[in-house]
Amino acid sequence: MSSKIVKFPELSDEEIEQDLLPNLLQWSLANGLIMYPPNYSIEQSTPVTMTLFPTPFPRGCFLDAVDVQLAYNTLYAVISQDKDGWLSRESEILSHTDPDFTGQLWNLFCRAKAYGIPQKIGLGIFRSDYFVDKNSVQLKQVEFNTVSVSFGGLSGKICELHRYLNGSGRYSNDGGEFYDLEQPLSTSAESLAEGIAIAVDKYNEISRTHQTIVAFIVQNDERNVFDQRILEYNLFKHHNIKSCRLTLHEIHEKTKTDATSRRLYLNATNQEISVVYFRAGYSPADFSCDQDWENRLSLETSLAIKAPNLLTQLSGTKKIQQLLTSSSVLTRFVSEEVASKLSPTFVKMYPLDDTEMGKIGRALALNEPENYVLKPQREGGGNNIYKKDIPTFLTSISEQEWSGYVLMELINPLETTGNVIIRGQEIHRSPILSELGVFGTILFDDEQIYSNKYAGWLLRSKFSYSNEGGVAAGFGCVDSVVLY
Repeated sequence: MSSKIVKFPELSDEEIEQDLLPNLLQWSLANGLIMYPPNYSIEQSTPVTMTLFPTPFPRGCFLDAVDVQLAYNTLYAVISQDKDGWLSRESEILSHTDPDFTGQLWNLFCRAKAYGIPQKIGLGIFRSDYFVDKNSVQLKQVEFNTVSVSFGGLSGKICELHRYLNGSGRYSNDGGEFYDLEQPLSTSAESLAEGIAIAVDKYNEISRTHQTIVAFIVQNDERNVFDQRILEYNLFKHHNIKSCRLTLHEIHEKTKTDATSRRLYLNATNQEISVVYFRAGYSPADFSCDQDWENRLSLETSLAIKAPNLLTQLSGTKKIQQLLTSSSVLTRFVSEEVASKLSPTFVKMYPLDDTEMGKIGRALALNEPENYVLKPQREGGGNNIYKKDIPTFLTSISEQEWSGYVLMELINPLETTGNVIIRGQEIHRSPILSELGVFGTILFDDEQIYSNKYAGWLLRSKFSYSNEGGVAAGFGCVDSVVLY
C-alpha cells in the first residue's frame, strides 16, 4: 500500500451548492445515474444518493478482490453442482430452521427434482462484498451474493461522474485536475450483460434455436429499475438480444411452457425465453401468494437457463458461508492452493445450533455481543441484528429458531473522513465506511464449467454510525475509488 495520503478537495458548502452540485445532479440526470423516488410516477426520476468525491481505497486490497473473484465463482459453482449431495443435505437441515423462506425454496427444489429439471446448465451472476479491516489492512468478506445482485448497471456511471468532475476541473480552484492517482472504471454493466449473452448463446447452441430472449424477473414498483434497464440495453446494443420484464406474479399469465419440450415462451409474442434472470425472489416479500411460489416452480422446471437456479440460490445462504470458514469443508470443493487464497478473506462465523461450535456461538451472542452481528438467511438490507441488540432479539424468539441465524464477527473497517454524501440537494458531511463488491459470472452444468469471468466492481459507502449499507434499501450510497 502506498504511504501517500489522499486528500479531499477543501470546498465550502457554498462552493459545492453554487458549482459542483448543479454539475453533479445534471450529469446524473443526463447520463442515467438515477432511480425512482418513493411514490413515483413513471416519468419521474431522481439522482441516486452518492458521494461527491471518489473514496481513497488501498490498491493492493482492490487488486486482491479482483484477483480472487474467479476462485469464488468456481467455489459456488462447484457447491451448486452438488455432486455429493452436501448442499442438499445442508439445505434440508436449514429448511427446518427457516421454514418461511429457505424452507419454501428447498421444498420447491424437491418438487422440481421429483418432476424433472430439464435444464442442467446454470448461470451464476455473483457479487462478493468486502470491507478493508483497519487493523490488518486486509480484505474481509461481508457476504457472497448469489441472487439478484444489484448496481452493476450504475457502478460504472458513478466512476464516470467522478472522473468527469475531476477531469473538468470542478474539484479544484484553478480549473485543473485535483486527483493525479488512478480512478479505475467499472465495466460491470457491459460485463454482466456479456455473461448473460454467453448463456443465451449456449442455450441457442444446445437447443438448436436462435433469436431467443431474456426474461428479467422483477419486483412490483421497482425503484431501482434504471440499474436493471442498463443491463437490458447493453444486451440489445452489444449482443442484439431482446428482453422482457415480468413479475413473479405474472408468470402463469404471460408465459407458457411446452408440455413436451419444456421450452418457455412469452405469450404475447411467442418468443422463446432462453435465460431467466432473477432480480426478485430473494425475500419472502417477493412472494405475495401461493401462486407466486408455483410460478417460481414452473420456471425451475422449464428448459430456460436460470440465473440463479434454486440450488445456486440456496448456496448463497449465510449458513453455507459460515460452514465454508472451516478448512475441512472448504477443501471439499476447491484445492488447498485455491483455499489458501480464499480463507484470508474470511472472518469468524458461528452457528447457533446444538453443536459444539453452536454452543460457543450462543455464549458469545448472549455474553459478548458487542463484537458480533447476527445474520438470518435473507438477502436485502435491514435484516441484521447488531451488537447489544442481539441478546434482546434472541430472547424474544424460541431457541428452536436460533439455528436459522449465524453469528459473524464484526469487521472493523477503514473509516474515511472528508468525503461528502449528496442526497438530492442535501449535503452531508460525516465519516463514512466503504464496502467493495466484486462481480463475477459463471456458466456451468453438473459436470463442467463453460465460462468463468470477472465482471467489474461496485463501491458503496454509508455513514460510519449506520449499521446497514444497502443503497436500494435506503441505508447507503454509490461511490467510486481512487487507488493509493
